[in-house]
Amino acid sequence: MSYFDGFVIPVPSANKEAYRRVAAAMAPVLMDYGAIRVVETWNDDVKPGKINDFRTAVIAEPAEEVVFSFVEWPSKEVRDAAHARMMDDPRMEQAEMPFSGQRLIYGGFASLVDTLHDAPAAPGTV
Repeated sequence: MSYFDGFVIPVPSANKEAYRRVAAAMAPVLMDYGAIRVVETWNDDVKPGKINDFRTAVIAEPAEEVVFSFVEWPSKEVRDAAHARMMDDPRMEQAEMPFSGQRLIYGGFASLVDTLHDAPAAPGTV
């Protein structure tokens, strides 16, 4: 079953293009180490919550937007091995991050339901 790294990041609105460039440069590095998929998204429809929401979760300031991203790996083992090896890869140090990492939320997630990989056969095709 796939394994996922997930991120929620506050990024200054003015740094959108700089973030896109860094993310685009990092995607091939992640893929070189076994990632199946890298997805970077920029907030488009993030509404305020009554108690919590994406913006308050990362303490986003008025001039910041929220990035939601994830990396799909074939397994936790592949991900863990990749993380260990990537730390020595010089490409990891090339770009300056266009955001403060202090409010970045990050975690690893085991797949629970995945309609892409677990999709049932279409009716009448079994």
